[in-house]
Amino acid sequence: MNKQIILKSRPIGEVKVENFDILQVDVPKADKGELLVKAKYISVDPYMRGRMSDGKTNIPAFELNKPIIGGTVSEILESKQPGYKKGDLVVGPMAWQEIQSVQADKIALIDGLNVPPEYYLGILGMPGLTAYFGLLDIGKPQKGETVVISGAAGAVGLVVGQIARIRGCRVVGIAGTDEKIKYLKEILLFDEVINYKWERNLQKAVELACPNGTDIYFDNIGGPISDAVITTINKGARIIICGQISQYNAIDQSVGPSPQIILMKKSALMQGFSFTNYSSRYPEGFQALSTWLKDKKIIYKQTIIQGFENLPQALIGLFHGTNTGKLIVEV
Repeated sequence: MNKQIILKSRPIGEVKVENFDILQVDVPKADKGELLVKAKYISVDPYMRGRMSDGKTNIPAFELNKPIIGGTVSEILESKQPGYKKGDLVVGPMAWQEIQSVQADKIALIDGLNVPPEYYLGILGMPGLTAYFGLLDIGKPQKGETVVISGAAGAVGLVVGQIARIRGCRVVGIAGTDEKIKYLKEILLFDEVINYKWERNLQKAVELACPNGTDIYFDNIGGPISDAVITTINKGARIIICGQISQYNAIDQSVGPSPQIILMKKSALMQGFSFTNYSSRYPEGFQALSTWLKDKKIIYKQTIIQGFENLPQALIGLFHGTNTGKLIVEV
């Protein structure tokens, strides 16, 4: 028995379980240079929604009737490549399939750091590197500045906030549940937190939380939340566009306040990015993040859902805020 999850149809608006299909497929064999692996942990991430549409993006769209591809930690069952042995754990992009063969040069061995292996899909993987390079390279935080983060309890946001605190910044997080607000305030020690679902006037709430204005805005959400934050920016502010999860399921492009006049008046920077822009510097980011973890300057939270067949529901849940920290499916 070997299960595989394919993209059966392209979603219109919100992703639905009906857009996927679970198939029974044969267990493959590993050829020279390949590894036969069994999935242990599979990542679900917001960018996957874009790849489910048949549009032009910076990453090729998922093919219909082919398995979804995502970050995966797997155990080697059989190796046809020197340097890899049975029982080793590897991480990299793999199909949503329980057992598969992969090219050894497309994945990486998990080293001996004393952390849970699924951390390589989160704090030591794409989300952690995204937070590290986005905040430090574009935001350039300085001690005493105010950093505002939307989606602050997500896989990227909670790392951004902790790096900002390490750099001596005042940190304001925006999230959407009591549980997340409590976690950001009491565990991660954010200076202020805003539950955007409570606030009738979000702009006023941001102004109250940021009496000296906003110097850096790390935007994971977009939409009305970002419209409110941008009105509070200071001269020379940096706005980092990491994600726009509030817009990914939209059928029509949203029309909101135009920020250009604010950016002009405040001599502010707004820049989008992908962590892949920094591929040559991954070792730098990995080293810094692993050191902060070891020194307990950063802690990391995960939401783990059990069961391979629950991957579609897990992905859908991302867009409803079901997770605190990194959302991962344990196979």
